[in-house]
Amino acid sequence: MISELEICILDFTVIDMGTKFRDIRVALFLLLILSPAVLSLPNDGLVRIGLKKKKLDQINRLVDQTDSKDGEVMKAPVRKYHLRGNLRDSEIDIVALKNYMDAQYFGEIGIGTPSQTFTVIFDTGSSNLWVPSSKCYFSVACYFHSKYKASQSNTYKKNGTSAAIQYGTGAISGFFSQDNVKVGDLVVKNQDFIEATKEASITFLAAKFDGILGLGFQEISVGNAIPVWYKMVSQGLVKEPIFSFWLNRNVEGEEGGELVFGGVDPDHYKGEHTFVPVTQKGYWQFDMGDVLVNGETTGYCSAGCKAIADSGTSLLAGPMTVITQINHAIGASGVVSQECKSLVEQYGKTILEMLIAETQPQKICSQMGLCTFDGTRGVSMGIESVVDKSIGKSSDGVHDAMCTACEMAVVWMQNQLRRNQTADQILNYVNQLCDRLPSPNGESSVDCSSLSSMPNVSFTIGGKVFDLAPEQYVLKVGEGIAAQCISGFTALDVAPPRGPLWILGDIFMGRYHTVFNYGDLTVGFAEAA
Repeated sequence: MISELEICILDFTVIDMGTKFRDIRVALFLLLILSPAVLSLPNDGLVRIGLKKKKLDQINRLVDQTDSKDGEVMKAPVRKYHLRGNLRDSEIDIVALKNYMDAQYFGEIGIGTPSQTFTVIFDTGSSNLWVPSSKCYFSVACYFHSKYKASQSNTYKKNGTSAAIQYGTGAISGFFSQDNVKVGDLVVKNQDFIEATKEASITFLAAKFDGILGLGFQEISVGNAIPVWYKMVSQGLVKEPIFSFWLNRNVEGEEGGELVFGGVDPDHYKGEHTFVPVTQKGYWQFDMGDVLVNGETTGYCSAGCKAIADSGTSLLAGPMTVITQINHAIGASGVVSQECKSLVEQYGKTILEMLIAETQPQKICSQMGLCTFDGTRGVSMGIESVVDKSIGKSSDGVHDAMCTACEMAVVWMQNQLRRNQTADQILNYVNQLCDRLPSPNGESSVDCSSLSSMPNVSFTIGGKVFDLAPEQYVLKVGEGIAAQCISGFTALDVAPPRGPLWILGDIFMGRYHTVFNYGDLTVGFAEAA
């Protein structure tokens, strides 16, 4: 347990007016004091959101997160935001961001005339802008954050349409209003945003941000509101339909990072970007190739997986099958899964025999009666993911955790068979992986003194391998003997056809400068400077 680390693991599953799940979010926040500021460079056309670093004091663990509908504990990582840049073109806007312990990245915006200042997260995993309203009377969280006062703005226009965003760990609700929004040096006119009149979560009470500014596509915008970024482009405020993130992961650095609207700052990266096409609008989603540990395949994404570049997630989330393998390789300690252990004891040898007999791996668990075969793979009908909800699937109520354990074991055993391991070696290895399953809250601890012996973890994107070294994928809190470390990898299972899905959060975006090209519908990665 990381007693001094306050980790809020959120499932930001957004519901539009309670009728449709719009957004799958994973978020981990280190709740610390931020003092956001905007660094605007006059006449350079850039909007910069700067991040600053602070020493970590003490953080306390938040309450368990529970999905309000199912009562299930939701597992997820956290989101944050970093950026930086030195562009000199006349039509580029740069917003300076502040970085708190590599876990939260914030910047300032203004709403109204005269401008009212708010600290927001710039989130590529959602698409709405919301801030607390002066009409928020009954939520304690509103009393600890800046509130928008419509009566004090000369450019305010009434809308009044009700709006709600539901998360796995809480919710905000309120109504739409319209006003001018200042981002860096740019003023976006007639922007629809949500005045939050209710923030029903301890997460928002403890958070150091006032609201969220979404940079995703309109397809996932609650109320189908036009995102701020869209209006920047349509109103001709930026030179190019591109924005880019530079996140400073140097804890000693003054600047936390920069978000550049309208282009990229060459000082923020080295070499060339590798660009991949957006495969599904909503999130910035693209196809990703194999995941490697110490240069060896994990055997799960060799045929390809889907991924999202998400500035709102602090950690890096992926399928539990692979995350467990990674945590085993780096010595991360999770919680023993009795279902996993029991599965290996009862069915391990049978699974091995079926694999050796060249039974189709996708059918093994269903042939053993542990899963239901859906035509492509075995599935547990009792496990309903947030994506299932978003596309209208429903569960038949037959829940069997053995199905999930079986599917993981098949992947693990198949990978070991390729390496010519003996049956005993394979079963012993799978039992070890059972010990490395992530804890209920999604995080796993690692030994800070073992960083030098941990392997690189790599991701294949656009045919290029992007490495993460231990110092880059481990989040370290504190100094000396009091230092505590957590694995930057957390489990999130999204069922087909929307999954398997990876969420490349700030741990990845901090290592690789990320470009979001709205014109070409591509995402690009290059080594961060």
